[in-house]
Amino acid sequence: MVEMESENNPIIQAIEAYATPLLRDMGLELVEVQYRREGHGWVVRLFIDREGGVTIDDCASVSRQLSAWLDVEDLISHAYNLEVSSPGLERPLKKREDFIRFAGRKARVKLQEPLDGRRVFTGIIDRVEEDGVVLLLDEGPVTLAFDAMARARLSL
Repeated sequence: MVEMESENNPIIQAIEAYATPLLRDMGLELVEVQYRREGHGWVVRLFIDREGGVTIDDCASVSRQLSAWLDVEDLISHAYNLEVSSPGLERPLKKREDFIRFAGRKARVKLQEPLDGRRVFTGIIDRVEEDGVVLLLDEGPVTLAFDAMARARLSL
């Protein structure tokens, strides 16, 4: 899948490099890191998950450890809020492994460029191939290449 602009941000890259092994040691997965300006100021937001879901204690523990690290590293020179949470029911699908894990579930995929005049596809994840995923749509199966995807997430 294509990296979105924010994922090329050095602050996001540093947080991912620190948080990924930390979370793995805790039995957790880093789903996504966001760093952006919102109405009330800057926000660093981590979405974490694990088989069976995350607890409030998981989020609090990660928040404490990450906050301490961010204070020491001083990566961000201005005020910001740190948020750690579950990705929710419509979690992003960022890696090939995500599509494998959620095979049989409904997903919504937005492409960078239209395919047969269409950019958004919603269907059941049928199978994952080397370079893409097959979604079962109402009108039949469609193969979508990972490198053509702008975004993908589970759908209700």
